[in-house]
Amino acid sequence: MKLYYSHGACSLAPHIVLKESGLPFEAIAAPTKTHKLADGTDYYSINPLGYVPFLVLDDGRTLHEVPAISQYIADQVPTKQLAPANGTWERYKLQEWLNTIGTELHKGFSPLFTPGMPAEAKEIAKTRLISRLNWVDGELAGKDYLMGDTFTVADAYLFVVAGWGKFVGVDVSGLDNLSALVARVAARPAVQDALRAEGLLK
Repeated sequence: MKLYYSHGACSLAPHIVLKESGLPFEAIAAPTKTHKLADGTDYYSINPLGYVPFLVLDDGRTLHEVPAISQYIADQVPTKQLAPANGTWERYKLQEWLNTIGTELHKGFSPLFTPGMPAEAKEIAKTRLISRLNWVDGELAGKDYLMGDTFTVADAYLFVVAGWGKFVGVDVSGLDNLSALVARVAARPAVQDALRAEGLLK
């Protein structure tokens, strides 16, 4: 398998999941600013959409999007319990979380990273985002992870997205439950391996 990623982008989530899975894979940097690989290859020639993550299987099949890629990886190693079994209520709750993180949080950060976005629009986006993060913090009360006591692919995604706050002035330090989850995930050896591989941890 090959995972195309950009340092610190949402692709860090499936990068973490791959490290957690123990499956063999190759991580290939595809910077979203240049769209050029280290060997000079135009990333658009590999992925016409030009964004990350992008997973290429050994047989040439491909997957886009954090939720799809992360669940695919998890299902290859069911004993790792990175996702509940397909068809269970818990799996639908996991998908609910992945969609919430993707649409309400991940996309909520987008205006804050967009060059030329008017300040007023950024403030509106920030207010909405903080309200969503407050809700997530409440949902984490009494739990170690989003699904309870067990780390899943949703926690990897939330860890990455919540970490963007420090770059755009969204302070989550007062959200005790979310901050505790972020610290808990950051301490995992596989997460540290992924951060180190992307040059985000010395």
